[in-house]
Amino acid sequence: MKLMKVAKTAVALSGLALATVFTAGSATAEQTLTLAQISEGFDPQRTYTQSCGACHNSGAAGAPRLGNADDWTSRLEKGRDVLLENTINGYNNIMPPKGMCFTCSDDELAAVLDYILENSAE
Repeated sequence: MKLMKVAKTAVALSGLALATVFTAGSATAEQTLTLAQISEGFDPQRTYTQSCGACHNSGAAGAPRLGNADDWTSRLEKGRDVLLENTINGYNNIMPPKGMCFTCSDDELAAVLDYILENSAE
C-alpha cells in the first residue's frame, strides 16, 4: 500500500514537471535540469557532500575550498565552461574525473558546480 502511494506521488511529480516544461514552450536548459532533479531526486548539495566535500571542504591537495572566494578567484577567471570541463574530465591528475561522482551526468555535474560557485562567491 505504501509503495503504491510513493509510486503515485512520483508519477504526479513527474507529470507536474512535464506540464511545467511543456506549458512554457520549448524547454530551457534550466527547466530540463529542474525536470531531472524532480524526477530523479538529484540534489546538488547532497552530491557535493558525498563526492566533493572530502577535498573541497578541507582544501586537500590544493582543492579550492567551498565558501572561500579567494580560493576560487583565479579559477573563475578561466570561466565557468573551463571549470565544468575540468569537473567532467578531471584536472592535472589531481582532481579525478567527475569529482568521483561516476554516476553523475554532465548536467548534474554542472548543477554541483553551480552549487559550489554560488556558495563560494563574495
